[in-house]
Amino acid sequence: MTETLNLPVLPLDDVVVLPGMVVPVRLADTEARAAIDAAQASGQDQVLLVPRLDGKYAKAGTLGEIEQIGRLPGGAQAAVIRGSARVLIGAGTTGPGAALWVGATVLDESTDNKSAELARDYKALVTTVLERREAWQVIDSVKQVNNPAELADLAGYASYLSNEQKSWLLETPDVSERLTKLIGWVRDHLAELEVSETIQKDVQEGMEKQQREFLLRQQLAAVRKELAELDGKAESEEEDYRARVEAADLPEHVRKAALAEVDKLERTAEQSPDVGWIRTWLDTVLELPWNERTEDGYDLREARAILDADHAGLDDVKERITEYLAVRRRRADRGLGVVGGRRSGAVLALVGPPGVGKTSLGESVARAMGRKFVRVALGGVRDEAEIRGHRRTYVGALPGRIVRAITEAGSMNPVVLLDEIDKVGADYRGDPTAALLEVLDPAQNHTFRDHYLEVELDLSDVVFLATANVLDSIPAPLLDRMELVQLDGYTEDEKVTIARDHLLPRQLDRAGLSAEEVAIDDSALRLLAGEYTREAGVRQLERSIARVLRKVTAKLALGEELGSLAIGAGELKGYLGSPKFTPDSAERTALPGVATGLAVTGAGGDVLFIEASLADKETGPTGVTLTGQLGDVMKESAQIALSYLRSHGAELGLPVGDLAERNTHIHVPAGAVPKDGPSAGVTMTTALASLLSGRPVRSEVAMTGEVSLTGRVLPIGGVKQKLLAAHRAGLTTILIPKRNEPDLEDVPESVLSELTVHPVSDVRQVLELALEPAQVDARQFAA
Repeated sequence: MTETLNLPVLPLDDVVVLPGMVVPVRLADTEARAAIDAAQASGQDQVLLVPRLDGKYAKAGTLGEIEQIGRLPGGAQAAVIRGSARVLIGAGTTGPGAALWVGATVLDESTDNKSAELARDYKALVTTVLERREAWQVIDSVKQVNNPAELADLAGYASYLSNEQKSWLLETPDVSERLTKLIGWVRDHLAELEVSETIQKDVQEGMEKQQREFLLRQQLAAVRKELAELDGKAESEEEDYRARVEAADLPEHVRKAALAEVDKLERTAEQSPDVGWIRTWLDTVLELPWNERTEDGYDLREARAILDADHAGLDDVKERITEYLAVRRRRADRGLGVVGGRRSGAVLALVGPPGVGKTSLGESVARAMGRKFVRVALGGVRDEAEIRGHRRTYVGALPGRIVRAITEAGSMNPVVLLDEIDKVGADYRGDPTAALLEVLDPAQNHTFRDHYLEVELDLSDVVFLATANVLDSIPAPLLDRMELVQLDGYTEDEKVTIARDHLLPRQLDRAGLSAEEVAIDDSALRLLAGEYTREAGVRQLERSIARVLRKVTAKLALGEELGSLAIGAGELKGYLGSPKFTPDSAERTALPGVATGLAVTGAGGDVLFIEASLADKETGPTGVTLTGQLGDVMKESAQIALSYLRSHGAELGLPVGDLAERNTHIHVPAGAVPKDGPSAGVTMTTALASLLSGRPVRSEVAMTGEVSLTGRVLPIGGVKQKLLAAHRAGLTTILIPKRNEPDLEDVPESVLSELTVHPVSDVRQVLELALEPAQVDARQFAA
């Protein structure tokens, strides 16, 4: 049977009271005082505790029994009220006093079969929460509660539930429903507790680690201080850096910058990342040899002897180094070591085909001058910071390769070899060749500023040697800053000398043989250089020697008794097979329409054969066909040769009508190799004239030169390399442009003495010298 009561309302703004809870209520509030007074006046000592959340009354409240009225420890008057039952708020009624009276219906608790099981689960979860808080007395009280309804109402004391959640519990009479909700809420709270505890544990461990590190560092500092007092050293790392900077022999502007960084290090907290950056910067600055210099050896004869012993030929480079040392010696004798902050460094560019000794020449130059040597490989470098360094703000910042080379050398005046400068690339990270402009400019590099160091570095006393295979890929402004020295390859005699004095001893040592066991005579070395390895340098020659010696070593390992083995030209075939570069000019130029030209490639000079043919009148369209992977300039040379012969063929006695009526085909073997350049113009004209006249080109003749529409032979480049290539190929008569005659001074005398060089200025002269005398009628052959 449902009981209805008339009760005075006591609204609660900050708390929700569930049945079974005992709470103190301050009577300073007018509504609370009125409700208590009305209850006492009615003689029933009961009030209705109603939650008022956000100004709105809940639908249900708690029947409260007034147990005691007194004063709190602070002196304020309060009443102790115990919640006894859930009641549903009804309509307002009248009663004594100023309080609001309402009719209230007591709600019956409803339980089912699940309630006991849910109560056990809930009790276990609540116990877990209380254990985490170490509230052992509360745990005992909770374990004594067995009634599911009373257990659910204990949630009114839970601080992790909101007033809205407690209000829902008050309004819900179904015990199983309340317990189900409570189980979910407690599990959520436990999950939050686990995350919170994990975070707190991590924070605690981090704090303990920092405190432990701080304590250990303080102890370390104290130990250092005690040791410093005993040894007379700096008390701390900062003071150690300050002492090292003050003791180092640094230029004044570098000392100021370093001391400023030491001051910053002393002011910076130990945990700051800036500390590591500053230490690394100071270590880098202190490692640089700011005032260390090696004494140059000014004995010019000894220096030249060292260069001659290390390299055969290469007179241009040797003379340039000797001149440099002579000037240095004269300046030192007259007290002109430093003028305007600059010293007399040098920047040389050694340009030549592979294998001529450009890289090894750098070490010889350093030995001849008595300087330290360091090599900087630039092949494939694409980042401008590789030269100038990174800004210090970047993670992993380092100084550039130039500064690292100076540090590695240990002196401010080393010989720095910038290897493969023509292989430097450029991309979105910058152009390294542009960064090299300041490094290689004698007018600027005495104040070179690396991005990492940010202090001026004097490079004016460094001898820079840059090596390159081709000049085309080096930017013109960078090339302008270097003194160009061409290394055009070796003559056959020089190759034999290099092989005998340098390559053979080195390969004998690598093969584990001695000069008494194996000897290769000069005739075999000459055959190796001439017909087995036709190249500008000596790399393939050294490989061939190594191959021969490996075969000898293998025979010895198999138990063959070779005794003292002497290898001559006749024995090479048994070790290396047949020669690969036998002279074939006579065979290829035996028919009219084939001329021998000269070209320059990245591997040095080379011989080029140009072939021409005319199609029958009845077959195909007229015009010109060009094959052999020719570049635009070379195609234009072929057009110019055709145009010249069409306009001047009558004067030369050639059947030029055939050029208009028949298709002309010009081919330049080898077809798989790209070719370009203007210097094949004369050769193409000669090949076409030979075809039309029926007169073959003389087999010993090679030619080079650009041709104009008027028949002039214009100058070209690479004369020395082309003549060396012609000499290697066994050609004896060379036609060059008249205006290239001064270039013959660069050709070795031993080569010139075996060649007949004709400077020509007109195509008529070329044809007179190159073509065989007429034997058949030209028109009869062309037909």
